[in-house]
Formats: sequence, structure tokens, C-alpha cells
Amino acid sequence: MNKSSNVIDLNARLKSAKEPKKDTKAGPQKQAVTAAPVVDMTERRMEMIMAERRQVRRTILSEFIGAFIIVPQKGLQKVALYDISENGLAFDLEFDAGTISVGDEIAMRVYMNQQTYFPFVARIANAREISDEQVTRHGVNFVKGTVNDEALYHFVKFIETVSASLQTDHGDVMVSNLKV
Repeated sequence: MNKSSNVIDLNARLKSAKEPKKDTKAGPQKQAVTAAPVVDMTERRMEMIMAERRQVRRTILSEFIGAFIIVPQKGLQKVALYDISENGLAFDLEFDAGTISVGDEIAMRVYMNQQTYFPFVARIANAREISDEQVTRHGVNFVKGTVNDEALYHFVKFIETVSASLQTDHGDVMVSNLKV
């Protein structure tokens, strides 16, 4: 008794799909039927996985918190945080605020109010100009083992948690299920 399998052999189908079909002289009523292409989904899935650059989830920020960096020969410069993750962040620096090279370590400050901040050190991983916005977007990695590692970790977790439930104020008077 011959056992049949429910598994489709893709290799055999791929080989037969690549081989040219023999052209038989069919009459005008019979047209050649072409086989649909066979796509190996495992290969396609691996391509998608390899294309994914990010290893951690990032949180998009826009004017959420004040941040500054120290630029050589320019001093303290305001930056706009773009996104943040547990490994680093991205910020926008205006064209006229100076330049920072990939590989440079920079001192950064995140301000909680106008006078209180916590500092940390980051290393520039990439930089690209965004001409439409007149800024250079820098991606940085947090330098581990430096000042405020633990505070930075908890700050990132705080931002991720809070950003999941942020709302825009439209002047409504409802606060956490309490009606005023």
C-alpha cells in the first residue's frame, strides 16, 4: 500500500516552473496555460526579518520634553528629541547649531523643568540631513557604565509607558472618570 503525504515538495515545483514549456501547436481554440509562480514563503519571511533593522521598540516623541547637547565651540544647544528606545535615541539639531561626527561621544541633558535636568553620555551612531526641516537627525546609542545609567533606563521606561496613554487636551473637563 502506497502512503501519500500532505506535504508539497516546493523544490520539485520550483524546478518545473523554471523549465521552459514545450510549445505544442495548438489550434486557435486552445491556448497555452501558464503556471502561476511558486513563491517560497520561508525565503520571503527571512528577507523580511533580515530587512528589520531595529532590535528594540522605539517611542516617537515630538516636543515632549526639553533636551540639550553640548556642541564643541557652540556650547549648550537645544535639540528636538525624535524617538527613544532602551538602547538610544534620535534627535534633530538645526543646521546652524553646529555639526557632530559619527563616533563622537556627546554630553546630553534632559530637562524636567527649566532648572532641573539629568545628564548622560551618548555616542553618535548615524547622522543624516533632512533638508525639508533644515535639521540633521542624529541617532545615538547610550554609553553604558557612565553617569545616570539607572535613571536613564527608568526614564525610557517611563516615556514608553506614558506615551501609550497620552491624549490631546481639547479643553474637556473629564479627568480619570471624574466629572467636574
